[in-house]
Amino acid sequence: MSAGANGAAGVRLEHVSKAFGTLRVLDDVSLELPAGEATVVLGRSGTGKSVLLKHIVGLLHPDAGRVFLGDQDITSLDPAALAIARRQIGFLFQNAALFDSITVGENVAFPMRRHTRLPETEIRARVHEKLAAVGLEQAVARMPAALSGGMRKRAGLARAMALDPAVLLVDEPSAGLDPITSEEIDDLLVRVKRDQGATLVVVTHNIPSARRIGDNLLFLHEGRVLARGTAAELERSEHELVRQFMQSEAGG
Repeated sequence: MSAGANGAAGVRLEHVSKAFGTLRVLDDVSLELPAGEATVVLGRSGTGKSVLLKHIVGLLHPDAGRVFLGDQDITSLDPAALAIARRQIGFLFQNAALFDSITVGENVAFPMRRHTRLPETEIRARVHEKLAAVGLEQAVARMPAALSGGMRKRAGLARAMALDPAVLLVDEPSAGLDPITSEEIDDLLVRVKRDQGATLVVVTHNIPSARRIGDNLLFLHEGRVLARGTAAELERSEHELVRQFMQSEAGG
């Protein structure tokens, strides 16, 4: 599975399993996440959603199975090659994971300084471009501690997009946010997919958010994919748990 025409890369898992001690979190998971589309991963707490994201970015290695980014099997890469492959992936963590000791602008610049040889003038220009895209151009010199929860998420998204990744992974974008701010973050993610051509993989418990963002939804339960399809298709699922989840406001 190669990158899409817009430069996005698809993601594929083949028979991926992962256990922590006696707890099997992913159980022979095979799935394909289309290039240039937004896939939302749903499921109850502790069903392996965030673990799935960490396998895609290579933070975790499967006990069995393979993970592909485009045509590249990232599970077979040595640390140096994996570090290069990861440049194609942006990760927006649940708590934004900003470095509190440096400014918002320095946070966004960090991936460019670490992974590129861009001149400082280019880095500064791109920092302002990324912050403007998320409505934070006036916050470049502010410290993360001075930001609201929604602003921290926006800053984290700007940093995740600093290298124009082919794949953007997002863990619980609505966590800790009020409904209006949550919707604003959702709209930003949809815009990133549309304007940047990125492949989005979003973990959320928030059903309204999943409807706004997702081209495709998949439901994880006890380490397996229980259902997959559009929001309308999951609402008509043969599995009662999936139907109940889709009818809830917060999704458990």
